[in-house]
This record gives sequence, structure tokens and C-alpha cells, in this order.
Amino acid sequence: MKRLWAPWRIEYILDKNKSKSCLFCDISSGKINKTKDKINLILFRGEYSFVLMNKYPYNSGHLMVVPYFHTPTFNGLTDDALFEFIKIVKLSVDILKKALNPDGFNLGLNFGKVAGAGMESHMHLHIVPRWAGDTDSMPIIAETRVMPEHLNATFKKLTRIFKSAEKLSNNRTN
Repeated sequence: MKRLWAPWRIEYILDKNKSKSCLFCDISSGKINKTKDKINLILFRGEYSFVLMNKYPYNSGHLMVVPYFHTPTFNGLTDDALFEFIKIVKLSVDILKKALNPDGFNLGLNFGKVAGAGMESHMHLHIVPRWAGDTDSMPIIAETRVMPEHLNATFKKLTRIFKSAEKLSNNRTN
């Protein structure tokens, strides 16, 4: 029997308040609250999109960029929303380069369940940092991924850099 230690999953398993509605709409709606954002691993909020860490990552630093507008594809997003979306993707990649020094990235959009979308009703783009040798033999032989850093440690590291980037962006527009 294979065992994988993933302590962050117990919160999801035991959550009695699991919403039947859209996860992304639920966690991004309402009054902005730093405590709520920390619980939901939200790193950055733009006008049209936000960035959060994946609670069940493929690799350390796995982020998702999500538009606030509820749509399964690009349909319905304005030009301004699309432009900001891709700018936030670029910002996220730049921050991950600075914080985690990956050798490359996988970026992905999955439209529809047959395409692999786990959350098919609300589009989101995955950004997965990759390192040479990060797949090593563990996933092949033991069918186990190694996560070298706890989600909370990565969240703290990325939060600092996103805040710095946000301040720089605000200074340019003022």
C-alpha cells in the first residue's frame, strides 16, 4: 500500500460546508478580507481576475489565475478583462521565477470535462513551475509526487512578492 502525506487535504475532506455552487465565485465574492484570502490562498486581486494557489498542487508553487466573471470559456469576457487576465498570468510567472527559480513552466486551460477540467463551469489557467528532475523516479516507480515545501510556506513567500509588485503597479498609475 502506498501512503502520501498531504495534511492540507483533511480540511477539504472534513468540510461540512462544501458548497454546491461555484468554488471560484464563492471564494472571490463578498467584501475583500485578508483572513479569508489567506484561508483561500488568494495571493493577488486585480480588477477582473485574481490569483490563488492550488490547494491540491501538481508541484510546489502551482497557481491558478481566475476571472471573477463566471464563464466556462473566454466567452463573455471583455477585452479589458482578457488583457488583464494575460497580464496577471505574466506577472505570476515573473513572480514564480523570482521566488522559486524554476527551470520552466506548464501553463494550461482545460475547457470541458473531457479536456480535463476539474472545475469546468468557471475557467481558470494553471501555472505549474517545473524543475529539471522534479519528476525524478518517485512518480514513475512509487506513483507519488514529492512536495518539497508546505503550502503555507510557499504562500508566505509569494504573498510578499505579489504585494511588492502591487505597490510598484499602484505607484506607476498614481
